[in-house]
Amino acid sequence: MVPGHDLPSTADPAALDAALTTLELVVRRRLDGVLQGNHLGLLPGPGSEPGDARTYFPGDDVRRMDWSVTARTTEAHIRQTVADRELETWLAVDLSASLDFGTVHGEKRDLVVAAAAAVGHLTSGGGNRIGAVVADGAGTTRVPARSGRAHLRHLLRTLASSPRRSPAEATDGGDLPDTVRGDVAAALDQLRRPARRRGLVVVLSDFIGPLDWERSLRALAGRHEVLAVEVLDPRDLELPAVGAVTLVDPETGASAEVQTTRGLRAAFADAAAAHRTQVAAALRRSGAAQLTLRTDRDWIADVVRFVVARKRGWTGARADAPRSAGPGAAVAGAS
Repeated sequence: MVPGHDLPSTADPAALDAALTTLELVVRRRLDGVLQGNHLGLLPGPGSEPGDARTYFPGDDVRRMDWSVTARTTEAHIRQTVADRELETWLAVDLSASLDFGTVHGEKRDLVVAAAAAVGHLTSGGGNRIGAVVADGAGTTRVPARSGRAHLRHLLRTLASSPRRSPAEATDGGDLPDTVRGDVAAALDQLRRPARRRGLVVVLSDFIGPLDWERSLRALAGRHEVLAVEVLDPRDLELPAVGAVTLVDPETGASAEVQTTRGLRAAFADAAAAHRTQVAAALRRSGAAQLTLRTDRDWIADVVRFVVARKRGWTGARADAPRSAGPGAAVAGAS
């Protein structure tokens, strides 16, 4: 079983706390010793941490003269400093009904919680703060950004205990809309207003559905480092040959009984691949890095590969397909 999957029902708080403790231990054991170093701040400026040396210009503070570099180059150099600013990380979490699905080690919802735990561990040191905006199909819920392990545990508990939404709730006289699709764009817009100091935004979703979040994501990426974590299950990508089967859209309740013929399976796989290509292109246009996690893979190993690739200066648009350097390096820098 993949650690972090199969989180227990929220009806048993003790079991949920025990599962989150196990998840924390697994994440720390697998990541500590592999990902080292402290976040020094995303913006250069006066501070106590040493930065790069540069050529001296008239008017520079001579007390910051770097004599070793000056002697080596025979040209006057000063040592710049980097402000040791705290990093503020925000999670935009999609917990709509399509995440309440999984066919291998657990549901995609559980993998979202596990990925949030990994991001929290990578960015929680040195007084850094982490918060979240959760879109669950009924609206958005905000968890204020704070520091400390107790707060991270509270945030993860909030994600794990978020109510599951179904179209039946929306049509039985409740206040929910006729669809329970999480509004990722609304969650991103909440992070844009009011404007915040430059930080890190991590979007966790399966990105199934319309790409109506692209404009909001692009606006966020103009000010923050952005990482998109795509959470998938094998059945999102292909249908098994099981004969007659009833397919149900968990976010609208629409269903259809079909025969999983070879032609239908090929058409489904082509449509899924085309949608993933569109999602990847939208993320690139938005300036976001992309990490794909799957319920049938070792998600921690994928996270480690991604962050190590970032440290080496690659983009790592997917954990298994690194590219050139780009946004999202704050995750590696914060590890």
